[in-house]
Amino acid sequence: MSETTPPPPPGPSAAASPETHVIDYRAAEQLLAARDPRGAVKLLDSVIAAHPENTAARLLRARAFFAAAQLRPAELEFELVLEREPDNAFAHFALGRTHERSGRPEQARKHFRLAAALDPQPEYLRAARFEN
Repeated sequence: MSETTPPPPPGPSAAASPETHVIDYRAAEQLLAARDPRGAVKLLDSVIAAHPENTAARLLRARAFFAAAQLRPAELEFELVLEREPDNAFAHFALGRTHERSGRPEQARKHFRLAAALDPQPEYLRAARFEN
């Protein structure tokens, strides 16, 4: 670079680097596993702000909202995941649990049945209650 060439514009700060977002995502997973869902949500907010299209981060944040008993935000996140991935059995199951916990059993059953149809895991089948 010569003296007449202007320096390149400053890049994103280290706090906003893609590597930092991966670290924050992994740390949020650990916080959720350690039963600190609110801490997980805080970390994921910045990841999602930088990468709103990241479905995995949204699914993790939905799980954290659910664990923190923030059912409406959890519901919205699970719905957004399902808009992008309508065949995501886990998201259907988790949305069903969210509806169930919110006192909406018919909506819950719909998502439990979709989850079981997409992936016949025993837990999904039990929740779907096909025999009823």
